[in-house]
Amino acid sequence: MGYILIALQLVVGLGILNVWMLRSGQTTPYRGGEARNLREEFAAYGLPFWFMCVIGVLKVGLALALLAAIWIHRFAQPAAIGLGLLMLGAFFMHLRAKDPIKKALPSIAVLAMCAAIALF
Repeated sequence: MGYILIALQLVVGLGILNVWMLRSGQTTPYRGGEARNLREEFAAYGLPFWFMCVIGVLKVGLALALLAAIWIHRFAQPAAIGLGLLMLGAFFMHLRAKDPIKKALPSIAVLAMCAAIALF
């Protein structure tokens, strides 16, 4: 199970860093509403810019903690729970915006991986 957990931590941690640090200004098919970037996505949900900044800091910090947990194992469960809660929030924002389920799939997938990391 050790290698599977490491793989999950890498997928989740690097995936979050990719979305928030490398692709934040790019269009993807998973952005909420008609948003073309993260800032527009949060605006489409009716959320202020400062809230996007807080969520970004939390997600990047927890993603880094999840990657650090490959070596410092005690970080894994709290980081996975924190990211899982944020993914649950993302899923509900997609529902609230009446987005097609396709747009919510990444949040559901990351939530499931975070649950697996936290439970094992």
